[in-house]
Amino acid sequence: MDAPPPSGEKMERLAARMLSLGIREEDLVETFVRGAGPGGQKINKTSSCVSLAYPPLDLRVKCQASRSLTLNRYRAREELCERVAAILLGEKTKAQQEAERIRRQKRRRSRRAKARMLADKHAQSEKKALRRPPSGDD
Repeated sequence: MDAPPPSGEKMERLAARMLSLGIREEDLVETFVRGAGPGGQKINKTSSCVSLAYPPLDLRVKCQASRSLTLNRYRAREELCERVAAILLGEKTKAQQEAERIRRQKRRRSRRAKARMLADKHAQSEKKALRRPPSGDD
């Protein structure tokens, strides 16, 4: 099922963010094209893919995340705001943040961190060993 269209409150927040970044609606060149990929007859007949151009910074955003034209228009503007913020303010986009997070996860631990982790595991193991009932070997 497709997501509902964005509420008026979300649209107002997006408009405020666009204004704060200096993006005017008049500067945007919006076209609707047929999407690509799976979807069969529906995607071949409807132009629900939004192509948004922002000439002042020579940016182009294409969005076909949803079957809804309204939702795609909203998401294309969100993506444009992220890219403009990345260029003007040096903010990192969500995709860049996600890539960095994954890179940090995959990075190897240092020897010191590994040794500390193993020492903590050993201490925890000893603590739990003391909680065991005495064995009948004595």
